[in-house]
Order: sequence, then structure tokens, then C-alpha cells
Amino acid sequence: MELVEYIQQHQKDISEKSIKNTLKCLADDNTIPFIARYRKELTGNLDENQIARIQKLSSIHQEIVSRKAYILQTLIQDQVLTPELEQRIEKSFDLIQLEDLYLPFKKKKKTKATIAREKGLEPLAKIIMKQNNIDDLDHLAERYINSEVPTSMDALAGAKAIIAEWINENEYVRHRLRDMFRQNGTIETNVIKTKIGDEQAKKFENYFDHSELLKKCASHRLLAMLRGESEGFLKLTIAIDKKEAINFLEYTLIKSLQPEVAWIIEEALKDAYKRLLSPSLANEALKEAKQKADEVSVTVFAKNLNQLLLAPPLGEQTVLAIDPGYRSGCKIVCLDAQGNLLHNENIYPHAPQKDRVGAIKKIKSLVNAYGIQAISIGNGTASRETEQLIESIAFDRPLKVFIVNEAGASIYSASKIAREEFGDKDITVRGAVSIGRRLQDPLAELVKIDPKSIGVGQYQHDVDQQLLKSELDNTVMFCVNKVGVNLNTASKHLLQYVAGIGEKLAENIINYRQENGAFESRKELKKVPRLGEKAFVQASAFLRIHQPLNPLDNSAVHPESYAVVEKMAKDLNVKVNELIQNKALIDQINIDHYTTDKIGRLTLQDILQELEKPGLDPRQSAKVFSFDRSIKTFEDLKLGMKLPGIINNITNFGCFVDMGIKENGLIHISKISPEFISDVNEKVHLHQEVTVTVIGLDEIKRKIQLSLID
Repeated sequence: MELVEYIQQHQKDISEKSIKNTLKCLADDNTIPFIARYRKELTGNLDENQIARIQKLSSIHQEIVSRKAYILQTLIQDQVLTPELEQRIEKSFDLIQLEDLYLPFKKKKKTKATIAREKGLEPLAKIIMKQNNIDDLDHLAERYINSEVPTSMDALAGAKAIIAEWINENEYVRHRLRDMFRQNGTIETNVIKTKIGDEQAKKFENYFDHSELLKKCASHRLLAMLRGESEGFLKLTIAIDKKEAINFLEYTLIKSLQPEVAWIIEEALKDAYKRLLSPSLANEALKEAKQKADEVSVTVFAKNLNQLLLAPPLGEQTVLAIDPGYRSGCKIVCLDAQGNLLHNENIYPHAPQKDRVGAIKKIKSLVNAYGIQAISIGNGTASRETEQLIESIAFDRPLKVFIVNEAGASIYSASKIAREEFGDKDITVRGAVSIGRRLQDPLAELVKIDPKSIGVGQYQHDVDQQLLKSELDNTVMFCVNKVGVNLNTASKHLLQYVAGIGEKLAENIINYRQENGAFESRKELKKVPRLGEKAFVQASAFLRIHQPLNPLDNSAVHPESYAVVEKMAKDLNVKVNELIQNKALIDQINIDHYTTDKIGRLTLQDILQELEKPGLDPRQSAKVFSFDRSIKTFEDLKLGMKLPGIINNITNFGCFVDMGIKENGLIHISKISPEFISDVNEKVHLHQEVTVTVIGLDEIKRKIQLSLID
């Protein structure tokens, strides 16, 4: 099967032409963000996710082609390839089926069957398996007695082992039993008796005696069970109805009416099922279910990360950031509008020191000294008390106060990146800086933190780590390029996610900027060591220059399209800078006059939108949000209360809400909407402000159940 045909089988909504052109763009080493944004005519306006899917299917196709080539080459070398087998392998594009076809010819380790073959018992097994009339089975078996096979019973036992292996290698048998495991397989978990009473085991008490259909097992439940097994608290099994499986094998394999022959084949198939088929296919079914659970969980994580990275920024404003605490005090930093650290120190307004007066005096002094425009407070320990402290201060002008999710700030503060930025500062200072910068520009700050540490996923340490890294890296890259990057202020860690840049070129850009000052034009990028034409084409339009020599350098218009914009301006008798943001002039442009073989309507429409609002940040602006001031701890909650909150994590089974106290509340998927929903993201999104009703309180486990249904 050709590559395009294979992709169309899995992506029926994409035309053959779009697939071919997308594959060509990818083969030419174009990045996905570049293809999606600047090659719309070629792809048929495919988005990043569709292009990424085509790229992934291309990799899977290549994996299948490579495996087929290896199998065929091996079978030819072993001189066992028949025309019929070759045709079946060539036609197959299913890795599982390919492995079934190859299984009988695979080199095997020493097994019961290989030992029996070495003793010369394969001819006996073939005679029995033919199930023709055999006058005397014992007499037949006696012919195979030798120094290694002392009795006829030993000969029959060896023949049974060989027959069992043949049954295990039977493609039809494996296919049908595999389908039984997929459709009717159950996953069962039981607690390890020696672990009963263990405090850690209580995390898995829902699965101490649990059974459900594997195909209906939600991803989060499966991953929880697997974690329980890996930590030694649960025993997990996958099974189907044994009687039904044996009946199928008997019906399929036993043809002889002779009791002796039927009996020996029945014994062989029972052995094959118990020793070979059931363990192999159960593991395969679990592996397949785990792979699906990984994909679902990674998708949820990627969606959450996308929403988090695209959270509203405050923008270029001076910020006083506070990492709150009790005994160790509150760490305060003052940042300029670009996020540079201006000042840091500690205050101790809470117990045990309770120096509230000194803290207020210091905060007022810093706000005035550094022209602070907004205050950012981490949402960890002592967050609400610190917020109330700030709100009690009579500043000489209005100040916006934000509670910022600090998940991952401690990871950043101990990282190599933080040491490079603030090698002479304490870890706590670095954490406070991260809290402040996360308000100014969440995207620019969060790219420095391993996405797994940001806390917006489920079971992120249990899923396929390679799949997780690939998906999250793509998500970060798509977000960075969607927003665009200020070439003259972006950190190395932000620049490396720009299409076509990478870590080394990002470093070179920073070094060039330090040696030569700010970039005045996109063209100047070509002077950066090792940044060639290919990288320039991929990256330039995603990089912005504020107050540039050429006004288009602060827009998403690609340099390859500058000429057409200049022609538009010339036709209107104005300069390019007069055309930008002049809707009356832009509305006069007829894009049909500018279409060519290289530039089509989709690109031209994008150009006009960009001219109208150049460099527009797709993110909304940060807004102040207030929790219920009367709720400070879990004990303040009562059933039936309606409270404001912010959704701070989304999973398959529901979403978690921050209500301004230490514990988050859970809105189960069944309590999000009056109508049935299968995807939480259909109704809610990360950072959404909601009003919730308290419907359940578990004082022992300190768990809170919430509802969005009025």
C-alpha cells in the first residue's frame, strides 16, 4: 500500500492532493508551524494538528514497510518463503497480522516443542495432526522410542508439545482469540494480602477487589491499576471466558472421530491455551489498552498545556511578586516591565513572627520606589492571608492584585536554567521571580519548566514518556509560534521553540544580540552565525521586532510576501506604513489582482488581516479574579454553598477547581452539564472562572465534591 493511500485510510477527511503536498513540504524539512501558517494553498488550509497527524502516519507507514522488508529478507535467507506467504505479507499493513504470519518461522529459544523436535518427534506430531484413521496410537508412538524417548507416553507428550506450538502459531486461532480478548476481556485486580493495612495501599482501595470489561475501562482507571501493580499493592489479570475459548479451539481444531486422537489434540489445545495463547494475548490486550490510555491521557495533558501556555498575559508592566509562607516568611521580588529582577527581600507578616506593620510598610515603600503596576501572589501556603494583607494596604493609586498558579515554580527555581539566570540568588528568590513573570507572560516563563511538572495532567509519570515528550514539545512549539516572539527580548528557552531555530541557533541569536545590540530588521538575522537561508525562511515571520525600520517586521507577514504588500501600497498611492492599520485603505484591496502561482487567496486573506491588526496577540488580557473572602480553610465549607472558583486542571473524569483554599474541589464529569458529555473539554476550559456548588465533603480525606449544575 502506497503512503498516500495508507494515510487516506486513516484521515478520510483530507484530500489526496493535500496529503501529497503536505508530505512534500515535510520531506523538504519545513516545520509544522511554518507549513500550517505559510503554505495554506498547498495543504488545503490544514491546521497544525492535521499536519502532525500526517507526519505521524508517515512514520507508522515507514515502520511497517521496514518490518515487512526485514521479515521477507529473513524468510528468503531461511528458504521458507512461499509465493502465497509472500503475497500475504506484501498485502498486509497491520503490524499485528505481520507478526502472526512471521511467528511460525521465528527463531525460538529452547522450548518444549524444540526439545521434542530434537528428539525426532515432529513426524509423529504431523501424523496425529492430520487426524486420519490411526489403528493403534500407542503402537504408532512406540516407533519413535529411542535413547532420549524411553516410552510411548514420552513420545506422545513430545508430540503434544509440538502440536500445542502449532496451535499457538495458527494465524486464524490467534485472530479469533485476540478478538475475544478485545471484546470480552475483563481486567481484574486484587489487593496483595500482605499489603492490607499499608497506608500507601489505601490510595488503591477502589481496586482491592475490582473487575470490569477491559474495553470499557477508562484511561485514568487503567493507569491507576497499573500504578498499583507496579508499586506492589495490586495483582492484575486479563482474562476471557476459558470455557468459551476452549470450545472455540475444539470446534476449530478437532476433526477426528477417534477418541484417542481427539483426546490428544484436546490436551494439546488446552496446553496451548493455558501456557502460550492466553498469556501472550492477555499481555497483548493489556499493552493495546495501555497504549490507548496513554494516547487519551497525553491528549488531555496536551489540551491542558495548550490552554495554560495561552493563558492571558498581563503584558509589559512592572510587577511586585510574592511567594507566600509562614515560618520562613514571604519572599518579595520587584520586576521591571521586561521581567528583569530589580530588588528582592523577605517580609514576615504571618505566624509565628506576625510583623504585619513592618510588612505593610515595606510593601508600600517598594511599590512606590519601583513604580509597581500589579502584584502577583503565588497560590501556595499562606496565599489567602497574603492576599488579604495586600488588600488591607491603602496604596496611593489603584493596583491590580492577581493570584497566580505557582505549580512548577519550585522545579524551575532549582533548575539549570534558573541557575544560569540567577546564579547568585537563593532558590526562594528564583521561585518568586517565576511567579511574577508568570503573570507578565505565562508562555515565556512556562517554556522554561518541564511540562510534566506544571501539574495539568493525569498520571503523567505512568504513560509512555516518549509519546508524552513528543506531544508536549509539539504543543509548546505550536503555542510559541501562534503567539510570536519578540526577537529582542525573548530568552534562549523561548527562542528555541520558534520554527527552524532550535537550541544552538537560539544561543547564537542571544550571543549576537549581546555583542551587536538589538536587531533592527529581520534581514539582520542572516548575520547570526550558522543561521542560513533555510532557517531564516522557517523562523523569520514568527519573530517580531518592535519599532522596526520596516513596519512589516513587527507583523506575521512573511518576508517572502513583502513584495506583494509593497505593490498593494503602491497601487493605492501610499507607503506601507500608511497602509498598516488603515481599514479604509485595506478594504479597497481586491486580492484577486494579486494572486499568482506562488501566492493564493488564503495567504492574501491572512496578509490583509495582519495588515489590519499587525502582531496581534491571540491571547486575551489578564483579568483580576476574587475568591469568596469568607472561605479561608476546608472547615469553612458547608454543603450547598455556592462559591466562585477557577478551573486549574482537567482530566477525563472531571475537572479540579481552585476556590482559594489549600484543597481543590472536583467536579465529576456527570456534574458539569445537565446533558450527557463524553469529553470534559466540551464544556469547560483551563483558567475558566466558574460558580460551583458544594455537594460533598469528606472530612477525613479532605476531599470536596462540586457541581456546575444549578
